[in-house]
Amino acid sequence: MSGAMPLDVVDLRAFYASPLGHVARRFIGRAMLRFWPDCSRQRLLGLGFSTPYLSVLGMQAERSIAFMPAAQGVVNWPSPGLSASALVEPTLLPLPTASIDRAVLVHALEETESPDDLLEEVSRVLNPGGRMILVVPNRRGLWARIDGTPFGQGRPFSRRQLSALLRAAEFSPEHWAEVLYVPPLQRRLLMRSAYAWEQVGLGLSLPFAGVHVIDATKQFYRRAPLRATRRSFALRPILLPQPAPTPRAAKPGGAARTG
Repeated sequence: MSGAMPLDVVDLRAFYASPLGHVARRFIGRAMLRFWPDCSRQRLLGLGFSTPYLSVLGMQAERSIAFMPAAQGVVNWPSPGLSASALVEPTLLPLPTASIDRAVLVHALEETESPDDLLEEVSRVLNPGGRMILVVPNRRGLWARIDGTPFGQGRPFSRRQLSALLRAAEFSPEHWAEVLYVPPLQRRLLMRSAYAWEQVGLGLSLPFAGVHVIDATKQFYRRAPLRATRRSFALRPILLPQPAPTPRAAKPGGAARTG
């Protein structure tokens, strides 16, 4: 695993044009389609290098756009027709709040220095109840340990780490898949047996899949910040001030006599 250099769009295109890239796209794409079989009438955002998967998911979408980090570079997508891709700062997306129905993040979370800020920004542009697919290298997987593919770059995550990040950004995981059990090596025999590797890994629930694929929903209501709640209690008076007792008036003739 190496996070010294950001992913480059030239290397990403070369990977997805290779036999191993075709295998990754096929198995990850299948998991995505199980989660989202129909994206018709949806406004779809891809972030990172998501175009190999937007081409699968976005065929029936109302609108699809592909945002790519400035450090990575950009490719024209889709190749025919008007371009729907652009360079962006991933934590400052040029979109209005609640303007997107669904978002797909691939080669994005592991490459950013602020994964929590990235997820917060995706949450901002998603509608309440909007959905996000997140594809992230598995910390325990072989793909994260070999830097010959894009999934061996950046920072891999465990399931526990991802759950905590999603919860902090007000996302609720709906579905979770582990994908890519075939070793990440450009070997013809491995490519031919990739389906068998996948079936064995899934059947035995082995922990070393290459990537996590998560389908998460943006929560409708945000929780009140804990700090603000504590502050409100701290400022609440425990005892209310009581009015001072009024002195009773002296009764007529009730004064003490002398002598």
